[in-house]
Amino acid sequence: MNETHYRHEYKYPLTHGQILIESAKISAVAQKDAHVGEAGFYNIRSLYFDDYDNSCYKDNENGVDDREKYRIRIYNHSVERITLELKQKIRGKTSKRSCPLTLLQCRKLIEGGIPDDIKPDQQVLHRLAYLMAVRLMRPAIIVDYDRVPYVYRLEDANVRVTFDSNIMSAGDVSSFLNDKIYGRGVLPAGQALMEVKFDSFLPDEIYSLLQLDGLNASTFSKYYLCRRLGV
Repeated sequence: MNETHYRHEYKYPLTHGQILIESAKISAVAQKDAHVGEAGFYNIRSLYFDDYDNSCYKDNENGVDDREKYRIRIYNHSVERITLELKQKIRGKTSKRSCPLTLLQCRKLIEGGIPDDIKPDQQVLHRLAYLMAVRLMRPAIIVDYDRVPYVYRLEDANVRVTFDSNIMSAGDVSSFLNDKIYGRGVLPAGQALMEVKFDSFLPDEIYSLLQLDGLNASTFSKYYLCRRLGV
């Protein structure tokens, strides 16, 4: 695998009024990600895995600092780009490693099986396959939401600010590749989650976004909340 790159990641649950204020602030200093297209947002759907002891869920619940999660991710319900990701959190920072999946590999994983055509460069898949064999890692929950992403680049700053809404939990993991899935919302209507991700430092213009009355950082985990609430 390539050298691991760790980032800071702050999360803020927002009310509808806070969304309006923060969206106006960030749009004045940053640009929307080019992948949003004319809609102004894109849909993200992730299929998360857990083992026989629900270790990933329990680590989130207990606030274990060094932890990891595996997920398959698609965008806008499309199978043109299917990615397996390993997200790690170590000493308060996060990292993400990934590899592409073929459609056949994805379907095999959804069924709880290990693909028999793993390529040498699919190192994240090799690692997941090992855990599926020794810890019975299997698909556990679908997390589906809409994201409005902003990118801020100035000198050495590498910052992303995203707004996630319509966060939904779906327990029928076999429906992951379906165009339409059924589940339940995990946030009150009109609310969203703002995430601020950066490398070494937070520019003043972005820091000012966080100085809103009533805005508090949270350990919010979409995966954990979807698992806890069920469907």
